[in-house]
Amino acid sequence: MSWISGRRLLAQVLLISGGFFLAAPAWSQERANKPQEGGFVEGRSGVVPEGAAELVTPATDAAIEKGLAWLSTQQNADGSFGSGAYRGNVAVTSLAAISFMASGSSPNRGPYGAAVEKALQYVLDNTSPSGFVCVANAATHGPMYSHGFGTLFLAEAYGMTHRPEIREKLEKSVRLIIDTQNGEGGWRYQPVRSDADLSVTICQINALRAARNAGIFVPRETVEACIRYVKQSQNSDGGFKYMLTGGGSAFPRSAAGVVAMQSAGIYEGDELDKGFAYLKQFVPEMKFGPRFSHYFYGHYYAAQAFWIRGGDEWGKWYTSIRDELVGKQANAGFWTDSIGNEYGTAMALIILQIPNNYLPIFQR
Repeated sequence: MSWISGRRLLAQVLLISGGFFLAAPAWSQERANKPQEGGFVEGRSGVVPEGAAELVTPATDAAIEKGLAWLSTQQNADGSFGSGAYRGNVAVTSLAAISFMASGSSPNRGPYGAAVEKALQYVLDNTSPSGFVCVANAATHGPMYSHGFGTLFLAEAYGMTHRPEIREKLEKSVRLIIDTQNGEGGWRYQPVRSDADLSVTICQINALRAARNAGIFVPRETVEACIRYVKQSQNSDGGFKYMLTGGGSAFPRSAAGVVAMQSAGIYEGDELDKGFAYLKQFVPEMKFGPRFSHYFYGHYYAAQAFWIRGGDEWGKWYTSIRDELVGKQANAGFWTDSIGNEYGTAMALIILQIPNNYLPIFQR
């Protein structure tokens, strides 16, 4: 057995021995594609498709190990991640922890369990009595991004541990999302019912889906209103606009739009077909570089979209972004992004590790 396959086996054993399992949830075929309590549709089996593991080459595994090792050294004393203007940012912290969890670690379990636990305590400590997951008085124009990614992290952590203190904070954070959905069906930068944009909306519906996966109730009307909003955001070319007031399509928000529909339980239909047709235009030219903003954000959602879609489309997309990311990694193990190397590294690691299929929110 190679050291790579040994690491994957160890992760599986840790997950199962901890009283939970992420690689093969016991959703039955009878539940597939049927509406469930809470408004979502359970169309995912959690089964890893044949050949998926082979796409994670030895070079990819080496890059992942190097990235995880580097990121673990960047954790701040208070458990947070992020530097510069993003030091202590809840979204960056949550994504870093999720990247460790995508490798098989969980709070206090596995090679990076201690780092995940410290990050978890930081996010719990920065969840207010109202359920708002955000560092108080932080200099950010979009605190609902922190709330969305923070809630996603809490949901994944609760699903692994079933710890009551996590559930208490998670339920409040979910309630805040439900209560701040605007009349269009979306969300915006602040936790108030005003305007909405697609980017913040995908953050919230993904968090709600993760919470629902972990057993937290989400009202049907919240999901249905979000579906209406996302569908109205689609342009005739299959891409998605930023706000309902108008605007052209772009790769990052279009990838987010497709995942928003999948998170809400839509796995087939004309809207999805058009969305994927739009995204596939970008496969031959993966090296976006400085010409495209929100590089990691776009690929984070595109990788989820194609993984859930499956088939040859997934294999073509993953091998393209895999090879580019492995080539972009710095010798020290990180990936560079304007938000910070911690953010870029966490996002790259999540993308590369999606075939592990360990986290319910990323499962097929």
